[in-house]
Amino acid sequence: MRLLDRLQNELLLADGAMGTLLYSYGIDFCYEELNMSRPDIIERIHLEYMKAGADIIQTNTYSANAIKLARYGLEDRARELNRSAVQIAKKAAASHRRFVLGTIGGIRGIRKSTASVPEIETAIREQAEAILSEQPDGLLLETYYDFEELSAVLQLIRPLTELPIITQVSMHEPGVLQNGTPLPDALQQLESLGADVVGVNCRLGPHHMIQSLEEVPLPEKAFLSAYPNASLLDVEDGRIVYESEADYFGQSAVQLRNQGARLIGGCCGTTPKHIEAAKKALFGLKPIIEKAVKKSKPIVIQETSRPASPPLHEQVEKGRTVIVELDTPKHLDTAAYLKGAQMLQKTSIDAITLADNSLASPRISNVAMASLLKMNHQIRPLVHITCRDRNLIGLQSHIMGLHALGLHDVLAITGDPTKVGDFPGATSVYDVSSLELIQLIKQLNEGLSFSGKPLNQKASFSVAAAFNPNVRVIERAVKRLEKKIECGADYFITQPVFTKEKIIEVYEATKHIPAPIFIGIMPLTSFRNAEFLHHEVPGIKLSDETLSRMKACEYDKQAAAREGIQIAKELIETAAQLFNGIYLITPFLRYEMSIELVRYIEELDGKTNERGIAHVQSTTN
Repeated sequence: MRLLDRLQNELLLADGAMGTLLYSYGIDFCYEELNMSRPDIIERIHLEYMKAGADIIQTNTYSANAIKLARYGLEDRARELNRSAVQIAKKAAASHRRFVLGTIGGIRGIRKSTASVPEIETAIREQAEAILSEQPDGLLLETYYDFEELSAVLQLIRPLTELPIITQVSMHEPGVLQNGTPLPDALQQLESLGADVVGVNCRLGPHHMIQSLEEVPLPEKAFLSAYPNASLLDVEDGRIVYESEADYFGQSAVQLRNQGARLIGGCCGTTPKHIEAAKKALFGLKPIIEKAVKKSKPIVIQETSRPASPPLHEQVEKGRTVIVELDTPKHLDTAAYLKGAQMLQKTSIDAITLADNSLASPRISNVAMASLLKMNHQIRPLVHITCRDRNLIGLQSHIMGLHALGLHDVLAITGDPTKVGDFPGATSVYDVSSLELIQLIKQLNEGLSFSGKPLNQKASFSVAAAFNPNVRVIERAVKRLEKKIECGADYFITQPVFTKEKIIEVYEATKHIPAPIFIGIMPLTSFRNAEFLHHEVPGIKLSDETLSRMKACEYDKQAAAREGIQIAKELIETAAQLFNGIYLITPFLRYEMSIELVRYIEELDGKTNERGIAHVQSTTN
């Protein structure tokens, strides 16, 4: 009898974790490679699960796609590893008359940049075709956190086979996917795309998986599945462990059945003992055909009050807007910094930007200083956020803190690697890239956590992104800029540019871009400063003319500073004709240089603001 025919009238029990047992054996390499090098180990695990009572076993192919196998240099062996896995499972199942599911695991986690949808489709097609060539009893698509990925994979595979396809999402939070989609809606969409069994696996233990299924109605055509973890994971002596008694798992299997699951298995932490306990607990029970669905509480996400000042990306579209970077000190004496900020405030600048440990060197927290500037001196801060120093937990906490402090202007950047800074042995985190960070901040603007959980209130961040035009082929940089717009970037701030030609090139290359751009201008302070920037700072290149002009003042500090200011003024003249946004980078806390450049911008625009200070009203776009 075929798998779906059995599910019409029976509960079927699947196996548990493969990786957990291999990990317990001390194997810490590519598990899928064992399909070729140690098929006896994989077959033994299959036999153990069937002896425990599993009606269904899954192939050892969770990560057997070219994208994941590339970590081990095995991408060219994807087909043979998948075929071998099915052969091993079918050999083990033959004498026991059990079903074999070909497993295809998710590739993305929270990072969409791990692989594009076309890249995923190419890898999964190869894997699916290899598995199907060995004629399994069905396919299992499991551990998909990214619903876009799972939907694409299902639509790719469904035309390839008439065999049953089981699709299982994974959730960070009970009842909701990481994109905010409620679990019932996601499962309904999978059913409409052709899945024969829809369900949940991984991340959640039995308690939260049962809780999640309470709000899921019985599908109209498909069946429900549930593969919980044994429990929440723990770490003992550096090893991952799951503390869960097998009897508890068995009792939970009954509750999963009571919520409509007909296919029940185990994920991380489960062993043959867990499956044996579930078999005993489910003995004699039939699938339910009706259930009372728990009504979910309506999610109310409050609108947040709009900041008093318009977002910078809206302000710059209406006229000249000047922001000045003033990096926080590397020491604990803040007197000079605060004095510089107050002096800048007396000009017509619109915000002070604060880098986030630029060049991977520790400075006073830019959030702390931004709070002081805002609360004590009524200065508008623009806070940089790097991906380098915080994992996802820290990033979300950090951004929520910015919202609580009323700091709504942010710049999302990847951040310089730690090797260039004061602590080259420190760890660069990079849980996400700047593109994903932009998306996550925008998700907070919708009132949703990175995990998809409602946050009760919407944030109101205006998100800037970095743009480095100092490259040989600017079209490539513009392509990345366009990707950042797709992710939600509201406007851009460039790396400093040092030639008029580059400013014009940026204008021509980006005039089709709807988002505003702030052109970065940084005055040089000396020839040594110019040489350092040119040769050692990533993303910055000076022209031969600029280097020559600064070298002429090599031994006269005052003349060098004047020449640096003059070069910056010439660049501002060109930038002001083409862009509303000017971004001044203050070198070495020498705020007087930035003040002089702001005054020059005021003179160029020839207008006076309400404080009696020249202010910008540009008519350029």
